Amino acid sequence: MKIIFSILILCLTLHSAKAAIDSLAIWNPVIPNKVDEKYIPASLHQLNGLLNDRILINLEKRLLRIDSAILLSGFVHRPGSQTWIGEHVGKFLYSASNTYRYTHDQKIKELMDGMVKRYIATQLPDGYLGTYLPKDYWSAWDVWAHKYAIFGLVNYYAVTGYQPALQSARNAADLICRTFGDEPGKRDLNKSGSHVGMASGSILEPMIDLYRYTGDQKYLEFAKYILRNWETATGPKILKGLEQYGKVTKVGNGKAYEMMSCFVGILKYYQLTGDATYLKPLQTAWQDIVDNRLYLTGTSSAGEHFCDDHHLPAETKDKMGEGCVTMTWIQFNEQLLKITGEAKYAEEIEKAAYNHLFAAENPETGCVSYYTALQGAKPYKCDQGFSCCLSSVPMGISMLPDLVWGNINNEFSILMYEPGEVKESIRAADGSRLFLQIKSTTEFPKDGKVIYNINPSSPAKFAISFRIPTWAANYKLIVNGVKQNRTNGQILKVERVWKANDKVIVRFDMPLQVIKGEPTYAGYVALKRGPQVLAMDVVFDPGYKDVWPVSLNKDTKFAIKNASYILTKGWVGTQAYSITSKTGKKQKPIIFVPFADAGQQATKQQVWIGTGGLQY
Repeated sequence: MKIIFSILILCLTLHSAKAAIDSLAIWNPVIPNKVDEKYIPASLHQLNGLLNDRILINLEKRLLRIDSAILLSGFVHRPGSQTWIGEHVGKFLYSASNTYRYTHDQKIKELMDGMVKRYIATQLPDGYLGTYLPKDYWSAWDVWAHKYAIFGLVNYYAVTGYQPALQSARNAADLICRTFGDEPGKRDLNKSGSHVGMASGSILEPMIDLYRYTGDQKYLEFAKYILRNWETATGPKILKGLEQYGKVTKVGNGKAYEMMSCFVGILKYYQLTGDATYLKPLQTAWQDIVDNRLYLTGTSSAGEHFCDDHHLPAETKDKMGEGCVTMTWIQFNEQLLKITGEAKYAEEIEKAAYNHLFAAENPETGCVSYYTALQGAKPYKCDQGFSCCLSSVPMGISMLPDLVWGNINNEFSILMYEPGEVKESIRAADGSRLFLQIKSTTEFPKDGKVIYNINPSSPAKFAISFRIPTWAANYKLIVNGVKQNRTNGQILKVERVWKANDKVIVRFDMPLQVIKGEPTYAGYVALKRGPQVLAMDVVFDPGYKDVWPVSLNKDTKFAIKNASYILTKGWVGTQAYSITSKTGKKQKPIIFVPFADAGQQATKQQVWIGTGGLQY
């Protein structure tokens, strides 16, 4: 009787899981991509570690505090107070939809439902959904705002199935298609926005999304127009610039946010059509950014532009690490991960998330910094509708649940070592389908031990793949007490007959990495542990009145020790470490916290530390 009852419970659990997975598929696109996605996020999952904490902070301290009246003000009373105020509603809807899909929080659902209804009501009969007066239509950021209108409404529809949202997006897109093009009497899209057509042309991405959800051919034709128009005399020449020079600094005017927004749209076009013309140049762009223009915290840009090779200034005055750039860099890597399934893109997502993305949103207040310097105070702002980044950073955080685990090439894969639980329908080696439940237990990133409890719905042979981070030392993976042999790549694939209650233990060390600051910060070093870059904060190093610049000396010992005991009441975060700087007979500990946590109390912080001319 007990066995029968257990089987019944298992069947009900599987039926519930399948129903939940199926419910997410109701509003899938009607047009499939020609290039199948090699990475598909897990359908049902719940995190409960650091990433989950930051997602909930983003929900409770940022998204739920949004005043819809402020975001809608420019639509209700045209013109808006700022030329770019129209972008914020679409960005909010994207963030809120993603967050609702993950948390099922009813408060965020009610907030975005109400905003959508009021937003749609402001749309003019011809489809116009901007914040300008007629005399200023299609200048400055008008097309850009329509881009985010379509983007946000389509994502909201994909999560909720609310047809008026999709229709509103279509109405706006139809107006764009009637207004711009290379036919006689139509406007040049390149001339209707900033940054050599990259801002207005980035509407490519939502046009492709809308085509996939509606099947309306005119949106695909408009996407083709954007691509060819970019390569004309008035455009940024994205493909020509990358093919000829191989450098993002040679594309358009080098504006990082808008350019990578275009990259994401191009990659979606490649997935849709399979036109190989578009993939290689974008991979070239990615490599150029990684090799020459990427900060160790996983962001790029100073003064909002890509800089010259290896020029990475990092102080407040440099306006480095624009939050929009960090978010779009994650989007860029997400698309490349979906197209290729290669672990190097997951590594870049992890680097950006654990460092610059989280650093840009204050975990204590939910306020956001436009630029997030490595040296000096982080200029957090709590207002709404002020700058692009105050809406973009929450977007980036809302994307993270889909980037922890999923299927790569039809094999379940673990990309980040977060605690939580995931349920997924997978394909066994014999072609049959079954449900897989995995529970992850760990204190990562404080600790390098992760325990996975594996529970397939029935014993079956299939593979589970684990990403081996480049920062991990002495990586070991043990299945039911048996150590698995490592391969040379970044993925360790374990294929076997998995049974209920199988246990996987992953262990790795996270030794302190000392990173030289050359050439921009010659004579300085930064410290990194695991995926996290560390920083000093005046809160914990009061002996250094101005923190920046601190210099180490020849007796500094890079033996890192746990210093979580020093964390004060009200500090959000659980990690602190110390190294010892010896001066004469005195030893003075220098305290470090993750860069993502530093500066939350409006104090100065620093990542690059002077070495006094010593070589490390």
